[in-house]
Amino acid sequence: MRALFTLLFGASMVLFAQAAERQGAAPDMAQVRRLLWLLLFGYLHFALLWWGDILFSYALCGLGALMFRQLSPRQLLGIALPFYALSQGVEALLDLPGVVTEQAVLAGVAPAADMAEQAAMMDRIAALVAQDSKVLNAGFFEAMRLKLGQSALQPLTTTLSTFTETLPLMLTGMALLRLGMFADWPRKRLKQVATVGIGLGALPTLLALHWLLTHDWPPRAMFAAIEHGMALPHLFIAFGYAAALVLLFPLVRATWLGQRLTAAGRCAFTNYIGTTVLMGAIFSGWGLALGPELPRQWLPAFVALGWAAMLAWPRWWLARFGQGPLEAIWRRLALPRVNPVR
Repeated sequence: MRALFTLLFGASMVLFAQAAERQGAAPDMAQVRRLLWLLLFGYLHFALLWWGDILFSYALCGLGALMFRQLSPRQLLGIALPFYALSQGVEALLDLPGVVTEQAVLAGVAPAADMAEQAAMMDRIAALVAQDSKVLNAGFFEAMRLKLGQSALQPLTTTLSTFTETLPLMLTGMALLRLGMFADWPRKRLKQVATVGIGLGALPTLLALHWLLTHDWPPRAMFAAIEHGMALPHLFIAFGYAAALVLLFPLVRATWLGQRLTAAGRCAFTNYIGTTVLMGAIFSGWGLALGPELPRQWLPAFVALGWAAMLAWPRWWLARFGQGPLEAIWRRLALPRVNPVR
C-alpha cells in the first residue's frame, strides 16, 4: 500500500500545481512552500508523536520530484521506472548472499564466523526493539527526549535509505495523472491494468509469503523481502490497485460508504496525524499505556477502530468547513493569499 500511496502523492503534486495556476499563484514556489511546511510537520510528527513518520521523507523527495515537473509523461516514466527497477534490483542482489548465509546458519552448517555474525545481528535487533519499547512506554516528554537524544536525524536517514523507492514512484504518479489514468482512460484499459498488475504482483508475493512462512520468518530474509526483494511485485500491485480503484469509484461514489471514503480522502492529512494521536493515546505511555498489555490477536480490532474513526467525522466536517483542519492550515501556509476551496 505504501507504493500506491506514493504514486498518489506524486499525482497530488500535479493537481496542486494546476490549482495554484488557476488561482494566480506561481505553482513551483507554492509547491516549494507546501513541501517545506510538510517537512516541518513531518519532523514535529516524529519528535512529538511517532518515530515512524513518512511526511518528512515525502517532503524531501517531493522537492526532488519538483525538479522534473516540466518533463513529459513519457520522459518521467523513462527516468522513473528504469531507476526504480535498477536500484531495487541491485539492492536485492546485494541482500541475497546474506539470506543464503542465514539459511546455512539456521541449518547449523555455517562457519563459526557466520554463526557469530547472525548472533550479533539478533542482538542488534533485540536492542532496537528494547529502545523502541522504552520510547513507547515513556511519558510524553520523556519519549520526546529519548527520540531527540538517540535518533534526532532518523527522518533524514530514513529518507536517504528509501529515496530510491519514493522518488521514482512519485515521478510515476505524476506521469500517470498527466496521461489521464485517473480520469480519461477507457474502462477496458483500466481492467487490463488491474488484472495484469495485481496478477503479476500477487503471484511472487504469495510465493515469497509461503517461503517465509515455511521457514519460520527468518529475520534477514524478512528484511530483504520488505526493503528491496518485493519491490517490483509491489509496484505491479500498486498499478493494479490504482486501476481497480478508478474502476470501482464511480460504482460506489453515491453510496453511504463511498461518500465517507471520499470525505476521508479529502481529509487524509488530518486522518494521518489523527490516527497517530488516537493510537498513541491507547498504546503509548503518555496515554492508556496498553502497548505492553494487549495480546497481539487483539490488534485487528484496533485497526477496525482506526478505520471507523477515519470514516466517522470527515463528511460532517467538510459540509461545514470545506476542508479538513490540517488541510486548511497547510493550504493557507502554501497559498497564503488564496481562500480555501469549499
